[in-house]
Amino acid sequence: MAVDTFLLLALAMCRLIVTVGLTVVPTELLHVELAGQLSVDTSEVEAASVDFGMLSKGEPPLAVVHPVSAEDVAQVVKAAYDGGFTVSARGHGHSINGQALMKERSRGRRGVVIEMVKGHGGDGGGPPPPLVSEKGKYVDVWGGELWIEVLRATLEHGLAPMSWTDYLYLSVGGTLSNAGISGQTFNYGPQISNVLELDVVTGKGEVLTCSEDGNSELFHGVLGGLGQFGIITRARIALQPAPHRVRWIRVLYSNFSTFCKDQEFLISLQGKHASQRFDYVEGFVIVDEGLINNWRSSFFSPSNPVKITSLNAHGDVLYCLEITKDYHQGNADSIDEEIEALLKKLDFIQTSVFTTDVPYVDFLDRVHKAELKLRSKGLWDVPHPWLNLFVPKSRIKDFDKGVFKGILGNSTSGPILIYPMNKHKWDHRSSAVTPEEEMFYLVAFLRSALDTEALEYLTKQNRQILRFCQDSEIKVKQYMPHYTTQQEWMDHFGDKWTHFQALKMQFDPRRILATGQQIFQFDEPYTDDMICSKTANSDLEGQQWKHIK
Repeated sequence: MAVDTFLLLALAMCRLIVTVGLTVVPTELLHVELAGQLSVDTSEVEAASVDFGMLSKGEPPLAVVHPVSAEDVAQVVKAAYDGGFTVSARGHGHSINGQALMKERSRGRRGVVIEMVKGHGGDGGGPPPPLVSEKGKYVDVWGGELWIEVLRATLEHGLAPMSWTDYLYLSVGGTLSNAGISGQTFNYGPQISNVLELDVVTGKGEVLTCSEDGNSELFHGVLGGLGQFGIITRARIALQPAPHRVRWIRVLYSNFSTFCKDQEFLISLQGKHASQRFDYVEGFVIVDEGLINNWRSSFFSPSNPVKITSLNAHGDVLYCLEITKDYHQGNADSIDEEIEALLKKLDFIQTSVFTTDVPYVDFLDRVHKAELKLRSKGLWDVPHPWLNLFVPKSRIKDFDKGVFKGILGNSTSGPILIYPMNKHKWDHRSSAVTPEEEMFYLVAFLRSALDTEALEYLTKQNRQILRFCQDSEIKVKQYMPHYTTQQEWMDHFGDKWTHFQALKMQFDPRRILATGQQIFQFDEPYTDDMICSKTANSDLEGQQWKHIK
């Protein structure tokens, strides 16, 4: 019997060596039976330790898991909860400061990455496809589904989500963990304001369905929660009838105050009948001529580029208002009249009206087309020292003077977006943080660095911008935030911090999720006794805070 046992153990060990090579995979994970796949392939492990920003390299994960169901995700997280290793859920890897990477500075723990994007199914196939309910006007989608696939699936039923991001090759779970914003946000709110229900795997390995009506605290906490409380495995997204085409218009301004006045007027029309407002309002800053014809679209013809000098504009900085009108075949005849009536209320440079007309899908997928061009030239996979800020309306002119007309100089190395949003379109119960004022601006510096010198220069410039805001007491909030101390995180969340921390203790008490955000990695590790002690003094005290075993 002893010999037989020894042989069985030897065979089992050989099987493990074949499966995982010489990599030390946590024992708890090896006992998990997955319908998907567990990989320790060097190329996959390396790919999971870098992101789109390429600004920092994370700790190489011990393994990469390709789940096909929420149960796969739950089993991996439960193994991590029991075994003391960490878990990072990765969508399209589009984070810019290592937010989806393994970064465990204080405790030295390593872990696994769960690749949520489809494409690596095991014997059980891949994760479920989008399921559209025409009657309920919603779609149920896998947390790792890309928004472009959501769009394609819903358009088959003549429907589409209401709120978007500018780039559709992002995962649903990824954008909902931040907010998900674009030019429709002024009217419909961010993407997190258009979610009806979620399935979430908490840091304890529990699969919980949550909504306004059930597990509402988790529901609101996860939306904008930076992945701290759970991994989104399913989202139910609200839909509306999809338009057929988009009239896409750009106009230019040389006066910043006028530019802001017109943008603020346009978003004040939210809630009006579709005929009385635009459907999309964005803008960008132009401090050098090349950025009129920027990578974000093929809006202007390469054979007929727009020249700043031809516009008789005064000053070194121009501002572009970008607006669209969606329409169906049934109201195509009235679209010109509606646009003309709205444009008459604006104060742009009259010689600067540029218009094109495209299918709805082409407009929403505009950035991807530019991506393909950049990839062909080897200009996509480069460092992206992006900086995204929410700036209070009351200080946006100070920001313009100090940054656009000051710190930036005459070269930007990429687009700079600027457009206002309405705070009341954001649910204050979510974890997302915005300035206190009713109206605030997104200012997004979407720059690329082609060499080390450019990267150092742009990184330094980002620090200058943040320092200027601090010295000028402009109370900005970072979007896709990145901080290096816990005090900075506490300042970022402000009044939400206590509740945010309590939710972490409730749903991820061993702090194994989303360590790349580095929110809870700066103090001593929680022991079971500390969890009980601190919880007793929190706002969420009660019987649910039993000693964690």
